[in-house]
Amino acid sequence: MDRAAPGGQSAGAAGTDRARDSHSNRGLFRFSAGDANALERIRTVVVDDHDDIARLVARRIAEVIGERRAATGRCVLGLATGSTPIGVYRELIRLHRDEGLSFSGVESFNLDEYYPMSPESVHSYHRFMWENFFSHVDIDPSLVHIPRGDVPRDQIERHLESYEAAIAASGGIDFQLLGIGKTGHIGFNEPGSGAESRTRVVALDVVTRRDAAADFFGEDNVPREALTMGVATILAAREIAILATGEHKAGIVRRAVEGAVAPDVAATFLQRHGNTTFYVDAAAAAELTRVATPWLLDEVQWNDDLSLRAVVWLSQVTGKAILKLTQRDYAEHHLSSLLALHGSAGDVNGLIFNALGAKIRGRSKLPRGHRIICFSPHPDDDVISMGGILRKLFLNGNEITVAYMTSGNIAVFDHDVRRYVDFLARLARDQQLDVEGVEALRGRVQAFLARKQPGDVDIEEVLDIKRIIRESEAISGIETLGLAASAARFLNLPFYQTGKVRKDPIGPADVAIVRALLEEVRPDIIFVAGDLSDPHGTHRMCKEAVLGALHELGDRRAPGQPNAAHFPIPEVWYYRGAWQEWSVTEATCLVPISQDELRLKIQAIFKHQSQKDSAPFPGHDDREFWQRVEQRNKDTALLLDRLGLAEYFAMEAYVVS
Repeated sequence: MDRAAPGGQSAGAAGTDRARDSHSNRGLFRFSAGDANALERIRTVVVDDHDDIARLVARRIAEVIGERRAATGRCVLGLATGSTPIGVYRELIRLHRDEGLSFSGVESFNLDEYYPMSPESVHSYHRFMWENFFSHVDIDPSLVHIPRGDVPRDQIERHLESYEAAIAASGGIDFQLLGIGKTGHIGFNEPGSGAESRTRVVALDVVTRRDAAADFFGEDNVPREALTMGVATILAAREIAILATGEHKAGIVRRAVEGAVAPDVAATFLQRHGNTTFYVDAAAAAELTRVATPWLLDEVQWNDDLSLRAVVWLSQVTGKAILKLTQRDYAEHHLSSLLALHGSAGDVNGLIFNALGAKIRGRSKLPRGHRIICFSPHPDDDVISMGGILRKLFLNGNEITVAYMTSGNIAVFDHDVRRYVDFLARLARDQQLDVEGVEALRGRVQAFLARKQPGDVDIEEVLDIKRIIRESEAISGIETLGLAASAARFLNLPFYQTGKVRKDPIGPADVAIVRALLEEVRPDIIFVAGDLSDPHGTHRMCKEAVLGALHELGDRRAPGQPNAAHFPIPEVWYYRGAWQEWSVTEATCLVPISQDELRLKIQAIFKHQSQKDSAPFPGHDDREFWQRVEQRNKDTALLLDRLGLAEYFAMEAYVVS
C-alpha cells in the first residue's frame, strides 16, 4: 500500500497524476512556509516495505517490455547492481518462472563496473548480473552489455565510446533502473559530475570507497576507479526508476527530491527528466517534508501520533520546553489548527508532556517473571542495542533466552584466526593435547590464508574458527550482564552461510529454525531488531524470518498445524541501536539507564573483541559501536531533558507491538 500523501491522496496516486505533467510543469507541490520553494521535484512513491518496491518496479518493467515489444519488437533496459535492485531482479525472475514473462528481444546495458576488474571476480558487476538475474531468464546473451573492467588502459576510451555507440544503435534505453549512493551518486557519477557527461572512467569518491569497503573486506582493496554511464546518458532514457531503502538513505533522498539541482549531488539532475519516479520505503522517506513535517505543506488531519511529532518538533525549533510553548509559538509555526483543536496552548502542552512521560519505564515498570527471547541478528546486537534493558530484565527475574540468529563469522579478521590458531597450537604443546591434529589444522589454515585473496570464500575450518570466536565473545558479553552461558542459543540460520558478504534470501529452512525455538520456549515477549540501516540487510532478513515464523504459528487455519491454535503469540518489542536509534516520537517505551548501567553495557560490548577498534563492517559511522551507543543513549535522555521532562543519564528506546 502507498503511504498517504498530504490531503488524503495516496503517494502512488499522486505519482500517477504527476506522471502526466510535462517537463515544464513539474514542481507543482509548493508551500509558503518561510523561504521554502518547490518540493518533491521528482515524482516520489512511498511504500511501507522494501519488498513492495521490488514488486512495483518489476511489474512496471514487465509492462514496459510488453509495450515496447508490441510497438517496436524490442525493448532496451538500463540496469543497476547493488542490494536494493536485487529484489527487483528476484521478482522479475519469479514473473518469468511463474507468469511467463519473456525477455526475448530484450537488450540490456548495465550502468557501471569497477576498474580494473576481472569479469570472473566475486566483486565484478558482470558476475553479479549473471548470478542474480541473466542466468535465470531467457535473455539473449549477445544482447547483454556490461562495461568491461578488464580492458587494457590504452583501449579503455575506445571501449567506452563503443558502449555509448551501442546504446544509440539500440534506439536508446526505454527503462533505466537506478540506485542512489550516500553522496547522491547515480551509477558512479560522483560529486562534481556534469550534466553533459557520458560513459567514462571516473575516480571514486572517498565516501563511495568507504561504503564499498565491506564488500571488498577492507577499504584498501576497493578499486580507485570505475566505468560508468554519464549523467547525460542516464537522462536520455525514456523512463527512469530510482530506488532507496533504509533510514541511512533518508537524508540523501530528501536532498535529491527537494533540494536544488547541483553537480555535487548527481541524483538532483533527475529533476530535469520528465518521466522519473523515485521509489522509497517508509524508512528512506522519513525526512521528506510531507512525512516529517506535513503541517508545513497543507491542512492535515490531526491524530495522537501527528500531534506528538508536531509539538516535539515545535519544542526543538523554538528551543523551549514543551510546557513553556505559547499560543504565539504555535501560530508562527503553522500549527494554529492543532491549537484550535485542543483549545489552548496549555491543553496541548499538557497532553503531549503526559504522553511522553507515559513512555518512560524504569525497572519497576518492566516485565517480571516472563519468558523472553531476544533475537540478535549478529553475536553482538543484543548488548549493543539492548544491553541496558537486558540487565534490568535479568534483575527482574525473567527467564531470558538470547538467540543469535547468524554466526557473524564473515565479520572476523583473518589475523584473529591466525592468533587463535597459534594460541591453540601453543596450548596443545604445553598441555600435551593432540599436537599432531592441532598442527595439521594450523597448517591447513595458514596455507589457505597465505594464498587467500580479498573476497575469497573461507574454507570450512576458517569459517568454523571465526564462528567459534564470535560465539565465545557472545557468551562473555551476556555473562557480563549477569546472564548464564546457557541463556545463549546459536541458530546459525542457513541464509547467512554463503561465506560471502551477500546472503541468500530467507527461505523455509530459516523460518523453521526460528519457529522451532518459539515453540520450545513459548515466550511471552520477544525482542527483534527493527533497524533497516544494517549495510548488508542481515537485520532486515532476520526480522523477516521471525515474522514469518510468527505468521505460521498464528495462522490457525493452516493445515497440518494442530497446535497452532494454542500457541500464544508473544508481545514484540523492536529495538535499534547498532546503526540508528528510535526517535522519542516513534518509540513507545523509553528505558532509563543509569551511569553504572551504561558502563556495564559498554563492558559487555567490549567482550566482542573481534569487533573492537576496527570492525570489518562499520557501516557509515567511523566510531566504534560502543561510542555510537553511548552517544545515542545519552542523546535520547538529553532530548527528553530539553523537552522539559525528567533528567536521566541515558536511555534506550523501543517500539512495542
